[in-house]
Amino acid sequence: VEIEMQALRNLYGTEPLMNTGFTAQRLAQQLTQNRPSIVHIASHAQFTGDPESSFILTYDGRVSMDALSAMVGVARFRRDPLELLVLSACETAAGNDRAALGLAGVALRAGARSALGSLWQINDEGTAELIERFYKALQDPARSRAEALREAQRALLQNPRLRHPFFWSPFLIIGNWL
Repeated sequence: VEIEMQALRNLYGTEPLMNTGFTAQRLAQQLTQNRPSIVHIASHAQFTGDPESSFILTYDGRVSMDALSAMVGVARFRRDPLELLVLSACETAAGNDRAALGLAGVALRAGARSALGSLWQINDEGTAELIERFYKALQDPARSRAEALREAQRALLQNPRLRHPFFWSPFLIIGNWL
C-alpha cells in the first residue's frame, strides 16, 4: 500500500488518507469537498453478494456497498464527475446475480464513469507494480484507461517474478474504459 501511495504522490501531487486518517467520514468529506476526478482506495475489501456484509475496510470500520454508493453518488450530477475509482483490494470486481461486478459495479451505478477492480485475491508486490505502471501510463493523454491497464499488465509479464497470471490478470476496467 505504501508503494502505491508513494506512486500517487509522485504522479499526482496528492496527499493520501492513510492509516488513522483513512476513515469513512474523511473519505466522504474528501469526495465532497475536493471533487477529485480519480479516487484510489488501497485497502482490504470483502464482497459477499449481500449489500449488508460486503465492505471496504477503513481505519474506523467498514464502508458498506450502500455507503460507497452514497459517497460516490455525490459526484453524479456534478459538471466534473468522478472519472475513475481504483479499488486496489481483493475481489472488488467479483460479483454475482444480485450485484454484478461487485463493489466496482456499485461505484458505476452510483455515478463513477469507470472503475478498476480485481476478480480475485491479489498480491501486494504485483499490485503495487501494476498500479504504479498504470498511473504512469495514464499520464499520456492519448492513452485510454484500458490501454494503460494493458500496458501495465504487459510490463508485469516481462518481470520473471511477476509474469504468472495470478499477479497481473485479476484487474479489469469497467465502465468508460477510454
